[in-house]
Amino acid sequence: MLTGPGPRDSFHHERLLLAQGYRRIAGADEVGRGPLAGPVVAACVVLPTACDYTIFRDSKTLSPARRAELCRQLIAIGADIGVGIVSAATIDAINILRASLEAMRLAYEDLDRRHDHPPEFILVDGRFTFPAAVPQEALVKGDARSASIAAASIVAKVERDAIMEELHRRFPVYGFARHKGYPTREHRTAIAHHGPCPEHRRTFRGVREFVR
Repeated sequence: MLTGPGPRDSFHHERLLLAQGYRRIAGADEVGRGPLAGPVVAACVVLPTACDYTIFRDSKTLSPARRAELCRQLIAIGADIGVGIVSAATIDAINILRASLEAMRLAYEDLDRRHDHPPEFILVDGRFTFPAAVPQEALVKGDARSASIAAASIVAKVERDAIMEELHRRFPVYGFARHKGYPTREHRTAIAHHGPCPEHRRTFRGVREFVR
């Protein structure tokens, strides 16, 4: 287990692992546990060890424009990236925690398929690791403690926001482009008025009451 986070060093955990002999260290994070609609999306990212890791911060603290710019920078610096998506229907079938872990597993597998060398260790945001044949460490609030996890949170957020923009075009009455499926007053009112669409999570409170 890793020890003692450096309070201002978001590459502390990666550096400890490098000292232990690991060379390809990934961060994994998911976005979309709280919304009433849309998928949960995860990303798995391996940062180049020589990059400026300080620019990658928790996606929740960044503007949409900054997140998009950092995604472009991740590509430019040659970061390895994988993305996993689990649908609203699957969330309803297996529950949101299991769906979140499955999205991270799919992101890891996507990264593995896209690149020649898989990660040797994965830092995972949250309290739980996911099923994969690679050593992992769960870090609570990892997106604020690890640059690799923060980079994954940025990719996942950009990917999920793009999906919700597309769902807005398909189902404009719900305002997905504005609230991204989260339970805002506008969203709850739209569900009450129009009923849920196929992309709503029917087991979630705020939706299930209106399933007919």
